[in-house]
Amino acid sequence: MAGGLARTAAAQGDDLVLVCGGDGTINEVINGLAQTSATLGILPGGTANIFAKELALPHNPVRAARELGQWIPRRIALGRATSVKNGGGPGEIRYFLSLAGIGFDAYIVHKLAPDFKERWGLLAYVWEAIRQAFRYPFPVFACRMNDIELSASFAVVQRTERYAGWLHVAPGADVFSPRFEVCAFKSRRWMRYFLYAAAVVLRQHLRLKDVELRPTERIECIATVPDSRVYFELDGERVGQLPATFEIVPDALTVLVPSKKSSQ
Repeated sequence: MAGGLARTAAAQGDDLVLVCGGDGTINEVINGLAQTSATLGILPGGTANIFAKELALPHNPVRAARELGQWIPRRIALGRATSVKNGGGPGEIRYFLSLAGIGFDAYIVHKLAPDFKERWGLLAYVWEAIRQAFRYPFPVFACRMNDIELSASFAVVQRTERYAGWLHVAPGADVFSPRFEVCAFKSRRWMRYFLYAAAVVLRQHLRLKDVELRPTERIECIATVPDSRVYFELDGERVGQLPATFEIVPDALTVLVPSKKSSQ
């Protein structure tokens, strides 16, 4: 619904579209505004609010609304995910603002009950992650980018440095830069994932030999285990399954940002 309303607003020439919500709602809106001239204004109101935190927007939507008139429009790139149908042709095309998660976290989003998420917020994700760590088979998939190929059981294609609102998974990622930072976690052992989690919290995960961070503008991901289902999510919402391609679309969206961020 939010995407349709945004698309209608852009089509009729509205200059500004305001959205009050979290990353999932914002994702719907940008899919209605991508590659149009309409400007997006964000009033944070969700669970993780990754993009809002990246821009240092006030957490309180009322305070954000009061400051809105001081913000400056800035054109940024978006990520675009294209799934592939069984016959080999292009499937769904969807834009994303903050990140694409492939594998384990997308499976968590897939299994998480909406009412549980609404009641407990970020704690619901943590509980579901612990529960699924003992059940998920961690199928391997291939990530092809920049003439190299990585194997992973979980990968995050980041436009933002933050993940899940406060975790810093991809140091150097920047929403104002037309590129991704891809962080790949390679182990299939569930015990290793508890180490990954602790290392991410401590910002030491890139010291692990089976974690790799690479910049790219395009990445192709395909499941390597026959008949395995590897899900991917965009901005916290499950979208589809591999195979899929993730690429940067430069100059794709105008968003209002605080003046201290406009010059970065």
